[in-house]
Amino acid sequence: MRRILPLLSSNHAGGRSALTCRYRCGDACFHEVPNTSDNEYAGDVIAGTLSRRSMMRTAAVVTVATAAGGAVIAQSAPSAQAAAVPAAGDARHGGPGGGTAGGARGLRFSPVEPNTADKVTVPAGYTQNVVIRWGEPILRGAPAFDADRQTAKAQAGQFGYNNDFLSLLPLREHGRQVLVANHEYTDEVLMFKGYDAANPTREQVEIAWAAHGLSVVVVQEERKSGRLTPVPRHWLNRRLTATSEFRLTGPAAGSALLRTSADPTGTKVLGTLNNCAGGTTPWGTTLHGEENFNQYFANGTSATDKRYGLTTGATERKWERFDKRFDAAQEPNESHRFGWVVELDPYDPDSTPRKRTALGRFKHEAAEPRLTRDGRPVVYMGDDERFDYFYKFVSSKRMRKGDSRAAREHNLTLLDEGTLYVAKLTGDSPQDIDGTGKLPNDGEFDGSGVWIPLATGDVSHVPGMTAEEVYVFTRLAGDKVGATKMDRPEDVEPSPRTGRVYVALTNNSSRGKSGNPGADEANPRNLNKHGQILELAEHWDDPSSDGFAWRLFLVAGDPEDPATYFAGYPKEKVSPISCPDNVAFDPHGNLWISTDGAQLGSHDGLFGVATTGERRGELKQFLTVPKGAETCGPIIQDRRVLVAVQHPGEVDGATVEKPASEWPDGPGRVVRPSVVAVYRKDGRDIGV
Repeated sequence: MRRILPLLSSNHAGGRSALTCRYRCGDACFHEVPNTSDNEYAGDVIAGTLSRRSMMRTAAVVTVATAAGGAVIAQSAPSAQAAAVPAAGDARHGGPGGGTAGGARGLRFSPVEPNTADKVTVPAGYTQNVVIRWGEPILRGAPAFDADRQTAKAQAGQFGYNNDFLSLLPLREHGRQVLVANHEYTDEVLMFKGYDAANPTREQVEIAWAAHGLSVVVVQEERKSGRLTPVPRHWLNRRLTATSEFRLTGPAAGSALLRTSADPTGTKVLGTLNNCAGGTTPWGTTLHGEENFNQYFANGTSATDKRYGLTTGATERKWERFDKRFDAAQEPNESHRFGWVVELDPYDPDSTPRKRTALGRFKHEAAEPRLTRDGRPVVYMGDDERFDYFYKFVSSKRMRKGDSRAAREHNLTLLDEGTLYVAKLTGDSPQDIDGTGKLPNDGEFDGSGVWIPLATGDVSHVPGMTAEEVYVFTRLAGDKVGATKMDRPEDVEPSPRTGRVYVALTNNSSRGKSGNPGADEANPRNLNKHGQILELAEHWDDPSSDGFAWRLFLVAGDPEDPATYFAGYPKEKVSPISCPDNVAFDPHGNLWISTDGAQLGSHDGLFGVATTGERRGELKQFLTVPKGAETCGPIIQDRRVLVAVQHPGEVDGATVEKPASEWPDGPGRVVRPSVVAVYRKDGRDIGV
């Protein structure tokens, strides 16, 4: 077993620095939990039900079966097959700790050891390149980056700050692809020399507006390796910022709740903010979740402002001094125009991106689609807040195949009509949950669930709320129908091979504290610092189903901690992992997990884990990121892995003058969030 590093000291939840909490989410974890509803927690629901363990024991290998309505999760449960798992040191498993390049197909690399190196550390035999940095020019006429001479006009033509979600789409140009990136938020103290947080200048604020949003940039592949480089001034390249035009579409568009003095129609919004994870649609567009938008709006006083976490005073960035739309006292509806899923057509640089109101308004960490058997999109979404909810949207329209103008125009309406649901989970073994993370007697944390409909088109399914209110105040709708409170549901990814859906629950250090709920089967640890990953199977493998089976796939942390669980795989053979955040699948069906705020002493990283077969639960670390950074936006292709290295150097006390990191360009250069490509030195496929 490789040894993990000593625990990092931190007074902030999830292992984040105070600087990260301040700029990324407005110190969300240090404010009162916005959800004060009396909804039952998963543990409370479970306590009122009979255990179904006796029904499940006859299906020890399958573990979640017909009792959940016909859904079956995966094929194997290694915990029930201990005799079939080779002993430590078996060549097929690479020995204790997985120290060789053995493993499941796609994961055959030597794991990276936990470390605190100020660089992107990759496995032996692999190399990397920085694809694009904050400030690199992508539009025609944009100047080269100059940290000492930044302007809003220049930034609006340059790659934005703090890249998060990434998507790579095909392009009918030899060796080229279209890279789309979210720019979640700005670290002004790491961007501007002599920054005075109490008195930002208008120019600094306008640069920050331009550094938020989205970038579209064509990239060129080097034929003999996995190296990618940007193609500046390509006609598809695009920047969308906090002042670009967006359209509100769907059933709430035009609602009185969305109208402002600048937009009496309630359909035209300037900007997109705090875009975190997202998704890529089967029809060739990208989805972008607006997450911690609340932190940009000052003087929120209403009950709905409180439920969404708006501050009652001034904001950290003081944008309200320069534009009244960021002052809820002057424009009470402006914040209602954020917190949506944005759909972008990267192939049409003249198109106006659309905020899809049918998908509800909350802190969208992600929006990941799949198709029903008859071709209707289903989008899974998490609300990244302590004790908030997990949702899905089922479209009423079928996708049209092909790339004709008619097909594309039709497909751009798919996310405007359908039904929005919220999840309620029930567990199997309430009497076995004691808050330590100890496995129930039936060997797994598992149970069943139902999807509760909230609204379909202009019809509300929530008593006492109109459909418009459901869409604009979706959190309140979830409160009313008794949705299950979760531990920060973040990124969500359906497996393209099995259809199982994986939900990253990053952490919740408030669970079990005075005044907060204790552990339950879906969230089995009090003071949960390390998080877990939930695996969900829709009834009959139908994404439009109204029910599902679930179980915890991973319970993260130090493998030597009895509270951890790796789908039953021998824990001496896995890498330590903490705080799962973004998730993605590789071409072999393995789940890849990036982390945010890891609490095991190592820097954050990217991990691959097998989801099926006898190696199910075999988890191996592929890379680590520099000091202060978070791993975001993973894309795993045959020949390369892409990650967004977000907020490098974001360490308490760091400034431009006193940087905590020298990445990516070395001493004397400003720290710059960047996208990195990793590939094999021999040019062969990843992990095979």
